[in-house]
This record gives sequence, structure tokens and C-alpha cells, in this order.
Amino acid sequence: MVPPGLPRTKPRALNCALPLARGACLVVYDAEDVPDPGQLRAAAALFARSDPRTACLQGRLVIDNQRDGPLPKCFALEYAALFDVLIPALAAWNVPIPLGGTSTHFRTHILRAVHGWDAWNVTEDADLGLRLARAGYRVGDLPSSTFEEAPARPGAWLHQRARWMKGFIQTSFTHGRQPRETFRQLGAFGTLAAIALVPGTVVCALAYPFLMGHAAYRFVFAGVEPVAGFWSNLPTGTAVTVFVSGLLAMLLPAALGCVRRGWWDLLPYVPLMPAYFLLVSAGAWLGLVELVLAPDRWNKTEHGLSRSSRSGALHRT
Repeated sequence: MVPPGLPRTKPRALNCALPLARGACLVVYDAEDVPDPGQLRAAAALFARSDPRTACLQGRLVIDNQRDGPLPKCFALEYAALFDVLIPALAAWNVPIPLGGTSTHFRTHILRAVHGWDAWNVTEDADLGLRLARAGYRVGDLPSSTFEEAPARPGAWLHQRARWMKGFIQTSFTHGRQPRETFRQLGAFGTLAAIALVPGTVVCALAYPFLMGHAAYRFVFAGVEPVAGFWSNLPTGTAVTVFVSGLLAMLLPAALGCVRRGWWDLLPYVPLMPAYFLLVSAGAWLGLVELVLAPDRWNKTEHGLSRSSRSGALHRT
């Protein structure tokens, strides 16, 4: 039991438990998770043959109740893009990785050396990933699945996403207080990746409906007509290139994640991702409001409500 006190957050509970850890490695699981039975052995074996500066291995989170409705389906596509495509690439490139918060395997002595988690950050995993990178450590990819349940109701989904976005803003403020020091520790490429993945995620989500709405208006009503001369066409050509690139960045990782998982039945839902990201934007705006009104409030997500389980793991007794 965690001693009484504030804040009443998951990272504070983890910090209370960290001094009691006895193993050379430790792992954080959410209570409702169903990890692959061989995941601990796989993590220990990968640590044994990894560079000593590898502080953490991130397991691959998989949404398992995809058949509960369109929202879990899109959530599953988002996680497939993130954990089966993006994070393995980031790990291979050795750039900062915002951690997933569960199925995160650590070398215990390194976790203690960076003083555990930030108890006041409501997305403590993202903050810890950046702190490990700033301290000179790296995060590796652990190709082992952990099955999770996604919220099927928009209200529960929004509260969860608002907490994540609020924590991303907190993390951005924390590591942006000393920009020169952060740049020195991460290097140019690492700093660019950190900006894109943490504050960039929030800024893009906040701006998304306005930019997408403007683009839709131009395409549908105003049209995109070429004019004479290269320089006259350059602004419009650049805008169209950025728009198409953004769409591909939403669609291709999700499609590739489906292919890697063998989820052929979910491929038809990939075109829904632009609409799904309107909900992500709503979560970002709600998180921004919560940052002002309730910065350390932890929006809990109710679990055990799933009606389906693709793997059967969520319904095991």
C-alpha cells in the first residue's frame, strides 16, 4: 500500500515500490495487461546480449478488443503503427523514445540512477524516456506482445487521451526549461526527434482540425488551379506536398502494422484514421484545459468491459 500523500498518481506508487525491487531487472505492467508468457525470459535474454547502456526494453502493446466497435479498431491501428512500426524504427536509430507506460523492462540500477519516475507527471512514461536519453542511455525494442483493452466509449477514450496529452505538455515544459542543455545531451538528431514526438504531437493534434478543415475547403470549394510560372506555383505545390505527406504518415504506418500483424480484416478501416485523429485533437484540447484547471489529476480508465478478444487473452480466467 502506498503511504497517504500527494499526488495520487501511478508514478508516485512506482517510486514507493522502486526501493523494494530486488532483481537486476524489473518490469512495469498495468494490472489488466496480458503479456506473452515468454516475455520475461525474452527481455532477460535481450538485456544479456545488449549494450550495457540499454536501460529499457519496450514491449509491443496490442489492442485486443478490436471487434468492440469502430473506436477500438482505430485504436488498434494506432497502436500497430506506433509499437510495430515507429518504435522499432526509433530504437534502431537510437533516438529518444517516449515509453509506453506498460511492458517496460528496465535495468534496476539505471532506473535508480535517474531517480525513477516524475510523480507529478501524468504521462510519466514519456518523461522517463526522454530523461533516459538525456542521461546517455538508450531504449530497445522488445518484439513480444502484451494484449490490452481499449475503451469502447468515446467519453472514456477522451478522458484517457486528455491525460496523455496533458502529460506530453508537462514533459515538454520540463525538458524545455534548459534548451541548450537538452540539445547538448541529445544532439541535433535526438533533439529533433524529441521535439517531433512530444511537443510536436500535441501541437499537431491541436492544429489538426483547423488545417484539415482549411485544406478540405480549398480542395472541395476553392479548387487548386495552377498558374503561370514556377515561383507562383511554389506555395500551392508545397502545401499540397505537405498535405499528401501528412496523410501518408497517418495511413501507411497503420497499414504496415496491420500487415505485420496479419490483420487483413482491419485494412479497410485504415482510411478512417484521418477522422479518428479528429478525436485525438479533441483529447489534446481537453488535456490543455485540464493542464490549467487540474494539472495533476489522473483520469482513470475502467477496464474489464470488453465484449471481444481477438487472441482470447482478455477473457482467460
